[in-house]
Amino acid sequence: MSISRGIYSWFFKKRLDQIEYFKKHPVETQENVLNTLLSSGLNTSFGTEHGFDQVKSPADFAQSVPIRDYDQLRSYVIRTLEGESNVLWPGMIKWFAKSSGTTQDRSKFLPISTAAMEECHFQGGKDVMGLYLNHHPDGKILDGRTLVLGGSHSINQMNEHSFYGDLSAILTQNLPMWAELLRTPDLKTALHPNYEEKIEMIAQKTIDRNITNLVGVPTWTVVLFNRVLDITGKDHITDVWPNLELYVHGGVSFEPYRELFKKFIPNEGMSYLETYNASEGFFSMQEHSDDNGMLLMLDYGIYYEFIPMEELESESPKTIGLSDVELDKNYALVISTSSGLWRYKIGDTIKFTELNPFRIRITGRTKHFINAFGEELIIENAETAISKASKKHRCTVKDFTAGPVYFDGRNKGAHEWLIEFSNEPEDFTAFMQTVDEELRALNSDYDAKRQNDMALTFPRIRKLPADTFYNWLKHKGKLGGQHKVPRLKNDRSVLEDINFYVNHLSESQ
Repeated sequence: MSISRGIYSWFFKKRLDQIEYFKKHPVETQENVLNTLLSSGLNTSFGTEHGFDQVKSPADFAQSVPIRDYDQLRSYVIRTLEGESNVLWPGMIKWFAKSSGTTQDRSKFLPISTAAMEECHFQGGKDVMGLYLNHHPDGKILDGRTLVLGGSHSINQMNEHSFYGDLSAILTQNLPMWAELLRTPDLKTALHPNYEEKIEMIAQKTIDRNITNLVGVPTWTVVLFNRVLDITGKDHITDVWPNLELYVHGGVSFEPYRELFKKFIPNEGMSYLETYNASEGFFSMQEHSDDNGMLLMLDYGIYYEFIPMEELESESPKTIGLSDVELDKNYALVISTSSGLWRYKIGDTIKFTELNPFRIRITGRTKHFINAFGEELIIENAETAISKASKKHRCTVKDFTAGPVYFDGRNKGAHEWLIEFSNEPEDFTAFMQTVDEELRALNSDYDAKRQNDMALTFPRIRKLPADTFYNWLKHKGKLGGQHKVPRLKNDRSVLEDINFYVNHLSESQ
């Protein structure tokens, strides 16, 4: 056993007992978290306005604090951004994670307190490694380096009080010493603002390192893998990094990438662990590759509530706690955190795959979206882009749907758009170019993935015959009522169904 492995195992034994405790006492653990959060936020502007001093139970909390999304919390965030102390959380918060936009802004800026970094995000990183080693006693991930492939934005200064960037950039900037000793590449490379150059630099600097584990979003990891193989002339990633044994992934669904990773890493002993680490907090992780879902981490300073989907559109949706959730039922996630996000609806939907302990799976977003490559494209972006392109090219779009085209070996991802026009544009390519340009202007995450065609190439378009969507819905028995064509879908099910229908129809005529 290496010295680093021995030291880490010694420290993790105590932590393992804490994890086992919250597994056995989940409701009690969450109530303790809520009490600690309320005590911390008691004298903040938000706490004073919402009567935290009178809150004695989870029911009181739900009664006193309405559920909010970002737009509804925005005024408090702006005050915090401008340097005001004790607004959402005690003291001054200077770090803000830049995330995808909302109705009012191209991007949103989520506060990241020191407490959240240390007790949530960094603790999550330690726990991933500790739980992996607990299940793999012979694992040697600490004998080499962790290659961390972070986000595409460097740290930027908002004003004299505040800094913003991708969550990964903020965490990298503030890494504790123990993590800095284990990770690669160096800080300057990790925070390099040009992602194409950063991929090149990481590839060049790591091909001779003993990489034992990787952390990153699959979209960008595939780009790195291809570049590493180009440089080295090797056939597989394990020819370059023979001691690689663990890949920790998150951000987008891994399923479209699973077979592709097996081609890059033809190692039956390779482990893949999913984590749910968002700008709002580190929520869950797989303990083992075979686990049915991710363990919900209950002692990270995050209090969880869940909105049943039938309540989601209510003016004042009712939430439930852990004691009332059911298996395989979709819930919208509501959180209160040590960064001052109080009863915050983050827009994700989850379902519980186990109740003892509590394990979850991400099932999607509360709105139509495409996030196959981390682009977080929402229906509002799509409809605005289509509208502006139609106006510019003097055409009329009757209906449309879009979905992802997945990575296939060295072929990069894209979006496929099926569009039915009632008045066609003169130049379909120019029309789609305008759609693409508008999406890049509206959505910073989409723009980052389209930079130099690194992860997303130019969108594909298929012009559909007149009345295709109507006839397709009729064929599906879904005419009228609430039935409509899904604008965006995060998989290819709708695209393939419509394409099959159109192709079959044309063959039969």
